[in-house]
Amino acid sequence: MGWDASILLFIQEFIRNDILTPIFLFITHLGDKGMIWIVLSVLLLTSKKTRKTGIMGLLALLGSLLINNMLVKNLVARPRPFYVIEDLRILIDTPSEFSFPSGHTASSFAAAFVFLRNLPKKYGIPAIVLAALIGLSRLYIGVHYPTDVLFGVLSGWLLSLLAEKLVRIFGKT
Repeated sequence: MGWDASILLFIQEFIRNDILTPIFLFITHLGDKGMIWIVLSVLLLTSKKTRKTGIMGLLALLGSLLINNMLVKNLVARPRPFYVIEDLRILIDTPSEFSFPSGHTASSFAAAFVFLRNLPKKYGIPAIVLAALIGLSRLYIGVHYPTDVLFGVLSGWLLSLLAEKLVRIFGKT
């Protein structure tokens, strides 16, 4: 058994509990389909002061959907850990997509890094904390390997940079 599997089994055996489980279930569902990040990005569109940041957030989310969920997941085709790790129990309905990378994590960090670099720290730092909690929740509930989540963080960061660059290039008026 590899270190990825060992971490998931450690979380299951020593960290999961009746207090944390409903919290992590709530947090993981905040990341479903990137909805929390879409809503926040759309809200940023309503003010001229934050409009470019909202556009960057939406563009980063679109990039994550296209690259991570539609391309990389299907190219890598990594089975979910609960199919491979015999004793791993998941806490949600069985996801239908492949495991690598974590789409929840990638989309969360794609938007959160945009917010961190373009909004006051009092908004950017909580966005990064929420993104990290969503990534950790994917491990806690047993639907991703740690490397799925780590790649999600990295790809989210790269997509946030790309979205910012595109908006700065094409957003000049």
